[in-house]
Amino acid sequence: MFNKLQEAVPSPVGPDETFLFRITMKYPKMLNLLLVVLALSLGVVGCQKKKQNVTPVPGMTRPPGSGDTFPSEPGRGAQILPEQPPTAKPTGPDGVIPLGGRDLKDYISNSERFAANTVYFEFDRATIKPGETSKIEDVAKYLQGNPTHAVQIEGHCDERGTEQYNLSLGERRALSVREYLVTAGVQPERVFTISFGEAKPAVTGHNEAAWSKNRRGVFVLLTPK
Repeated sequence: MFNKLQEAVPSPVGPDETFLFRITMKYPKMLNLLLVVLALSLGVVGCQKKKQNVTPVPGMTRPPGSGDTFPSEPGRGAQILPEQPPTAKPTGPDGVIPLGGRDLKDYISNSERFAANTVYFEFDRATIKPGETSKIEDVAKYLQGNPTHAVQIEGHCDERGTEQYNLSLGERRALSVREYLVTAGVQPERVFTISFGEAKPAVTGHNEAAWSKNRRGVFVLLTPK
């Protein structure tokens, strides 16, 4: 560029008209070129720093890289859920829905059928006494002969003890009877349990004669509607 300027200047005293003309025409073009290059450079840098939109991952409250553990990664706090089976209720050859697809609202309750089979317990115990097992076995035989029927076992206690404790004890008594039925061959889904604690005494009174009748497991027959 310096050589070209020398060619345009015939005298060292000062620029002539040719020098002024070339200076005026050439420098604005160079300045414009520099501005264009600078603008392009800033644009490239800006594009590199700009983050792309991140597709959110289901189950994450923040985008990846913000400190969250990936929720589906085994061994890092993930909970792998098993594949859920279909919820359809198939019918048998006679059109009856299997008992596994039923709940209590599908049955009619009958508390009289097994009234004589009430199981009685010792004080503060949920263990079935040897003399009570024949009552449970009779109920098991009935259920085996009537495959569409079910049963609910009510657990009861006497008035001694706190309300919460008696509810827990009544539950353990009902579950103890249920376990005996299942061991005898009754399908678990046909045996329901509930605890009433001390809320429903069979006999009123505040002595052992009354208490011994209230520590019990009661069978309620359930027949399909």
